[in-house]
Amino acid sequence: MTEVLFYHLTETRLEDALPPLIDKSAERGWRVAVQTREPARRDALDTHLWTFREESFLPHGTDEGDFAESQPVLLTVTPDNGNAATVRFIVDGAEPPPAGAYERIVFMFDGHDQEQLEAARAHWKRLKGEGHNLTYWQQTPEGRWEKKA
Repeated sequence: MTEVLFYHLTETRLEDALPPLIDKSAERGWRVAVQTREPARRDALDTHLWTFREESFLPHGTDEGDFAESQPVLLTVTPDNGNAATVRFIVDGAEPPPAGAYERIVFMFDGHDQEQLEAARAHWKRLKGEGHNLTYWQQTPEGRWEKKA
């Protein structure tokens, strides 16, 4: 079964919380896909991942770019697995692909956005019913992740 993690953003923006999680996945040698709802959001994250740290960058590409299939981290707006990722991040309430195609799926949702909260709850209920291993993480006031379920 796929391991499914829900990350509830309450203290920071996605732009602050997502890069370190992608970076840890890449350090483990996992291929990653990040799925957004809108091309404009994908493109904004693309720019951000090149500049979020002064000392280095996070190698990645988009589904619109050249050699998408070769990217260790691929930003996409489609449910396709264009880079043969084993880990998929679902952000901004994007509609996820079937969970069984991945070793790990990570839902990141804004706790201040009612639509994203409701979508996360619906995904939790559906995936739990399918028998996947689910965990729920919430940010502490310091912005760290604390396992709640």
